Amino acid sequence: MIFPSSFVVFLSVACAAAAPKPSEASHSHSHTVRRALPNTWHQPDDHPVHALFKRATATGDGVAYPAVGDAAWAAAYPQSTPDSKALPAAWVNALNAAVAAGTIPDIPIPTQTAPNTNPIYPTGSDPNSPNICSGTYKCRIPGDIWDSPDGVFASSFDDGPSPSTPKLVNFLDSNNVTSTHFNIGVNILQQPNEFQMTFEAGHDIAVHTWTHPYMTTLSNLDVVAQLGWTMQLIHNSTGGRVPRYWRPPYGDSDVRTGAIAKEVFGLETVFWNHDTNDWEAAQPDIEAALTQFLATPKTPGLIILEHEIVDRTVDSFIASFPKIAAAGWKFESLAKAVNDGRTYQNAAGSLSNDVKVSGILLGAAAGSSNSSSTTSSTQSGSSTSSTSSSSATSTPGNNLSPNNNNTSEPGSGQKGASIANRDTLFLSKSYLSLVVVSVVTGIFATLL
Repeated sequence: MIFPSSFVVFLSVACAAAAPKPSEASHSHSHTVRRALPNTWHQPDDHPVHALFKRATATGDGVAYPAVGDAAWAAAYPQSTPDSKALPAAWVNALNAAVAAGTIPDIPIPTQTAPNTNPIYPTGSDPNSPNICSGTYKCRIPGDIWDSPDGVFASSFDDGPSPSTPKLVNFLDSNNVTSTHFNIGVNILQQPNEFQMTFEAGHDIAVHTWTHPYMTTLSNLDVVAQLGWTMQLIHNSTGGRVPRYWRPPYGDSDVRTGAIAKEVFGLETVFWNHDTNDWEAAQPDIEAALTQFLATPKTPGLIILEHEIVDRTVDSFIASFPKIAAAGWKFESLAKAVNDGRTYQNAAGSLSNDVKVSGILLGAAAGSSNSSSTTSSTQSGSSTSSTSSSSATSTPGNNLSPNNNNTSEPGSGQKGASIANRDTLFLSKSYLSLVVVSVVTGIFATLL
């Protein structure tokens, strides 16, 4: 059938007028949206696939931190013993809140008769009583970590990073295993490359204070300073990861210092159940001690105090490493072996891509990061009363606060609204096109 030419022209014009027009927002070409990769590996850490597809770099929380090792990075932190009168206000406020809530025990502070000697509590104060429970005297506070799971050699090294760290990390990497490194803050400042090498190899980073003091001899504010600056440096140097574990130097912690670590920073305290004294012993003696410990029953598991401070301590571990598996022990990084295996408070591990934006304070969210302001304080006994000051939103050592790090695109609200309006207009024009075609078809049918 031949249509009247005038009708054909009318139909063409009507459809063209009603057809939806592409806009700049909708683009004139299609997009292929790829599904995101899974956030976690589905194979355990000791699976052979990890040796084939080892991640080269870790992902962070999206905040732009100063590059590790840069002058700006180092300048943001104390170069030696931190000043407890110049702490971020948010840290002091968190301590004050915990003291006011009664979660920080008010106990006597011990003293030392000479440097590097065990702290002594005042007469009448029993360090093994539950009211004090000092780790120096081998008193165990419920919840603290002293043992690993049965049959597990929970590996960790203290006092790094050091010039001997690369030898240790390279050896562990060659055997496709990782360890937990309880790092000292000032050592990280002085050995940034060794620190970065450890972290990027997938090892777990934990806290060993800023300058390695006897923690029970410090005031509340000084305890906060030793832990807080170390946590902040690790946080800002690992893509925003918040350490989960700390080990007190010399094993010196009690109910007060442990409570500050937990209530202010969310840290869990880790000790050990065997000590090689590798920091002072000769290599044959260290290896003999390790051999002896490996021959013990596998209940509980082993947490052996080891150090990465000099080649002698590292070489002793390397020489003894084959004996661990030979004795039937499972080698695992301490932070992965205990609890649920998550090695940071806000991330599964050093190479995971699930880092949540967080400050270093317990329960800190993106909007509660720490201010870098000077705070005056007064101290009385073991409790610390400080002048409260409002916390700002800048993160120490970083000009970009997590609070200002919007995970959405700038102006995403307006952009979303314009997309919705565009889609509504597109649907309206499509509907109009269908109506016009239907009307014209009806007219055509009538003419027939």
